This record gives sequence, structure tokens and C-alpha cells, in this order.
Amino acid sequence: MDFSYPIEPNIYIAPKNYIWHNILNMNQYSDRYAFIGLGQESEGMMGFFDGVNEKGFAAAALYFPGYAKYDLKSGGEKKEPIAALDFLHYLLGSCASVDDLEQIVRRVTLIGVPDPVTKTVAPLHWMTADRSGKAAVIEPTEQGLKLYSNPIGVLANSPDFPWQMTNLRNYVGVSPEQADEVFWGDVPLHPFGQAGGTRLLPGGYTSPERFVRTAYQKTHIQVPADGTEAVTACFHIMENVSIPKGVVVTDRGTCDYTKYTAFMNTKTCEYYFKTYDNSEIACAGLGNNERHHTQLICLGSLTRPASFRKII
Repeated sequence: MDFSYPIEPNIYIAPKNYIWHNILNMNQYSDRYAFIGLGQESEGMMGFFDGVNEKGFAAAALYFPGYAKYDLKSGGEKKEPIAALDFLHYLLGSCASVDDLEQIVRRVTLIGVPDPVTKTVAPLHWMTADRSGKAAVIEPTEQGLKLYSNPIGVLANSPDFPWQMTNLRNYVGVSPEQADEVFWGDVPLHPFGQAGGTRLLPGGYTSPERFVRTAYQKTHIQVPADGTEAVTACFHIMENVSIPKGVVVTDRGTCDYTKYTAFMNTKTCEYYFKTYDNSEIACAGLGNNERHHTQLICLGSLTRPASFRKII
């Protein structure tokens, strides 16, 4: 989560059958599945950033500036209007797998609503994955909601997902192997030590550059031997695209930096995270919350962790 506005997120558990209301029309919904996720409540609005439910379905909302196109109103279509800010909650509460998304994309229309933090309509798209390993991307476009299979398992911000995948073809020469000595005429050129095969990787912090670096690392790391190694490997991958304060400054004069880094285990429904000011990795689990039927449980703030289990 890279953001240039102040946020104070908490980790919540939404139990099975939790009742909530659509921001647009206050229609009532009941979550089919329990989930754990990170969110923030502000000015009476509850928005989730990411999470994983009891079926191992995980989702995250990412910024999509310049590309997100919401419907202005529900119109005469027989589709269910959902506020874009509510869509992540809607997905986590109703989807058991990526396969469920096709039906959801056909029956809903997304409406932009200003959020209480930025006071603007946040342009969003969504990354999803499930316990089987399938991943998919949902993007609101001028042609409506688009659902894309995501075989690389990576998503960044703008441009759109098909463009990001096409752009990977510019880096077919990247390799974990070492570059060989070459001759320019009679002049031998030697690589500077190890990592010569990665010299084509982009090094900036734009969305396309970070998409490429993450896709390369994710598809080339050694397969972790166990759960602890997997968590460690995941955080190492994200370190290469995390933004320190001051490296990226917005036109408002504020720092856009990595507020927190999180991973969700779709098998165990555990949520792993660390914050900008605390590099110790903590874990919170979904657990057994059958006794909770209507109450949203706040486990604690990321900036002031309470009952989180430290693991690394």
C-alpha cells in the first residue's frame, strides 16, 4: 500500500452473516463468508483495502488513475449498483473462488463515490486469487467491467492489465544467468561481476517498472520449502518495489511511500504484514468466529498493534 495521504488502517474480522449496507442506497447485505482484512472507518464509511476469506479467496484494491471508468448511475440496466469503495467487501463476502467472478461481473455495475480521506472518487481496479492458485483482475472500463485471467499473478497501478502484460515482451532478454564476454571489434567487454543477465530490468518506481521487476522476481525465485520460507520470500520480493519517504513526491508536496506491506495465506487464512515504521513481520489469523454473527471485530491498528503474533 503506497499512499500520499495519512491513513490509520486496522485489521478487522468480518464474521459469517455479518450485516452491512451499500453506501449508495443503504441496501442491506449479509456476508456469506467470514474474512480477515485491512480497512479503515472514517466519517461513517467503512472501506477495505485487502483481505482473504474463509474459503481462501483473496482480493486487494489498487489505484488505477487515468483508466478507471465508473458508471455515473445504474440507469435502466438490470444490474446491481455497488459503490466502488464497497466492491472489495462485496467480493470477499460473496466469492468462494476466482470462478465466481464471472457471474458477479455480469450482474453488478460500479458507481464512483468520494472517499472521506482524499475527498475524491478513487480510481480503482482489483486483484484476486484463490486457494487453487488461480488469479484474476477486474477493471472498470468504458466498455464496462472487464475480467482478465492473470497467469503472472502480479498487478500494479496504471496502465491497464493487458498493457502491462504486453510490456513484458520488452524484457525477454532478462535472465538470472550471467552475461558472457563479448567483443566489439577487437575489444573484449567483460560483465561487472554477477547479475549481468538482469541489467535490462527497469529500476524506477513507476507502475510499469515495478510490475516488470515483481513479475521477474516472482517467476524466478527458488520455490520455498515451507510456509516460513514462503513468507520471507514474499517480503523480499516486495522490498524491491517498496518506496522510502522522500523518493517520490506528489504535486501536492507530500511523500508517496509504502505505508505497509501485507501477504495473505489462502490456505490458512492468515494475514502477514509489516509497516513502514516497524519491519517486524506480524501475523493475524481468521480463526473460528462462528459465535460472532453481526459484529465487525477490530483486532487492532497497524500503527499500534495489539494482539498480533510476531513471527519474523
